[in-house]
Amino acid sequence: MCRHTFWSQASLAPRIASKRAGPKNIMLNVKIKRLNPDAKLPSYAHPGDVGLDLYSLEGVTVQPGGHHRFYNGFALEFPEGYAAIVKDKGSISKAGLHTVGGVYDAGFRGEYNVHLVNLSDKPYTFEKGDKVAQLVILPVAHAELTETDTLADSSRGMGQFGSTGKK
Repeated sequence: MCRHTFWSQASLAPRIASKRAGPKNIMLNVKIKRLNPDAKLPSYAHPGDVGLDLYSLEGVTVQPGGHHRFYNGFALEFPEGYAAIVKDKGSISKAGLHTVGGVYDAGFRGEYNVHLVNLSDKPYTFEKGDKVAQLVILPVAHAELTETDTLADSSRGMGQFGSTGKK
């Protein structure tokens, strides 16, 4: 006897909706230690934001072509299997400043900092308490590398910068 299961559209709707909605209200417990009494601790500007805003402890002007490391006055503890990544703030990157480096492993317990470089032709001034970057905490996969003499073909192959054309 052959059995077939038929699903009604109504019975599939909750499953489809939950797949489309994605994860909600996932909360990761992160411990924070204030290292500087003047530090403004990271914060989300709006509900649902991905990045925690990071703030300057000092006023400084970054000259064109120059760079500056902003110490943030705190340390974090979060579980293995996650990483904290420093990313540009939109308003600052629009002015030509960009983060350099900024990958923090779960085992790091030192002071967080942001290294910015000014790629514009104008100086940019930060005041104490200004936002300098954002911190995104993400789950990470650890790779098990297997050395081999060959790799499977792919549609991209060995194409590098600009390999897909301009249009």
